Amino acid sequence: MAKTVADGQCNCHKGVSRRQFLTGVSATTAIAAVSGQITVNVAQAASTEITSEDMAKITLKINGREYRLLVEPRWTLLFVLRDRLGLNATKVGCERGECGACTVLIDDRPHYACMMLAVESVDHQITTLEGLMDGEKLGPTQQAFLEDDAYQCGYCTPGQVMAAEGLLRSNPQPTDLEIAQGMSGNLCRCGAYTHIFAAVQSAAQKRGS
Repeated sequence: MAKTVADGQCNCHKGVSRRQFLTGVSATTAIAAVSGQITVNVAQAASTEITSEDMAKITLKINGREYRLLVEPRWTLLFVLRDRLGLNATKVGCERGECGACTVLIDDRPHYACMMLAVESVDHQITTLEGLMDGEKLGPTQQAFLEDDAYQCGYCTPGQVMAAEGLLRSNPQPTDLEIAQGMSGNLCRCGAYTHIFAAVQSAAQKRGS
């Protein structure tokens, strides 16, 4: 039983008033209604079918070969490379143009594949990590990364190699500052930057010899 004060009134903690309760219920109902509508809209969008009439016929030039594809206009180059062509060396990272794991060369210049639509890549020369190899033999830049131990977990390494390759194709003998600028778009969560710098310098020597 609750204790009372001298005037006989209850001194216990008052609960939620009727007005507060009804206000809370109304707000909750409104939120639920809006959330329900959002859920319905998302479900409708997800269930929208892409017909063959909505697909685009394109030809991509990748690693010296031509690939004829039927793609959705919204597909990124990253998605097409990995999920449609099986070129898995191009890694999925942040998918918003920040980490560089998906770096490929477009006309010998580094680009984020996640930020480029496949339909935008038509009539351009695309080079992935697979394209740097000569059969089973590593290219000079790949070999330099291997010899200089320029990786730890290795997930960012394909993008790092492609950024270095693009830098060296445009600037065969870069300075330390130019290496820093050229590799600045590629992040290494393991922090292997000292070895990455050494690998780029070594790759420059290998390519020049």
